[in-house]
Amino acid sequence: METKARGSHDHQNKAGAFFMATLAMWAVSVFFEILFNKRAELAWILSGFCFYQSANWVVRNWVSRDPLFVNTCVSLLHSSITSASVVLILVNQWRTNGSYEIFEHEQLFGGTWPWAYQALCFSCGYFAYDQWDMLRYRLYGGWIPSILLHHLILLVCFTLALYRNVTINYLILTLICELHSIFLHMRKVRRMAGVREAKSGIVKAEWVLNWVTFTLARFISHILITVKLIKDASKFGKGVELPLALFGMAGMNFLNVFLGIDLFNAYRRENNPQKNSHKHGE
Repeated sequence: METKARGSHDHQNKAGAFFMATLAMWAVSVFFEILFNKRAELAWILSGFCFYQSANWVVRNWVSRDPLFVNTCVSLLHSSITSASVVLILVNQWRTNGSYEIFEHEQLFGGTWPWAYQALCFSCGYFAYDQWDMLRYRLYGGWIPSILLHHLILLVCFTLALYRNVTINYLILTLICELHSIFLHMRKVRRMAGVREAKSGIVKAEWVLNWVTFTLARFISHILITVKLIKDASKFGKGVELPLALFGMAGMNFLNVFLGIDLFNAYRRENNPQKNSHKHGE
């Protein structure tokens, strides 16, 4: 047992070292673009990182020092801000140009809706902050931690799109999944606060919203974006954008399947507390 635990710890250290190295390389790349290529607009990435790190400091000093609780609260803040931003961007565009033009390839690939670039940068800064925070406090597990892999995929796709100023609107559409993340993080905060009564009205309503937003805002929306990419494949040309976009969406769809399984297992455990207790007793 001791050897097994030591082996697991070694794998966690190796995974942490790998993801820390990739995060450092990403940071060097961003600073290089801002300072040497004079890309001042990318400073919104740094603003996002500093904003969420400041939120972390506030929660840690005024609410709780538990690293997981602090991280989850800041994640809830990000989901709320990002969801509101994406909805406002889409509503504004819908009112200005109508529903048909929003989903044209030229708009999604080469266009940039008002405030979409800044919103994407700000969210990119959050993913960098969250990666750093999880690595710093070891808020991950497994040989290949899915949450760290998810953040790495997003950082690669987001920053390359921001550097080249293409597919910005496509990526804004992918962020509609943050509507689901609100209830995902809310559930974690609620459980850490000790509210675990499965039969309470608040918990039931939370689960309904969790499943509805997971299905519509995360699972189905990401599949539709993938279908749109495949349908418009011939319009992308010979650049790296289409392979990168398809790789990113394949990664997100793959992780969504496992997230759905985890969500189902969590729902079943929460609604069968006696069965779960009996298993632990055995």
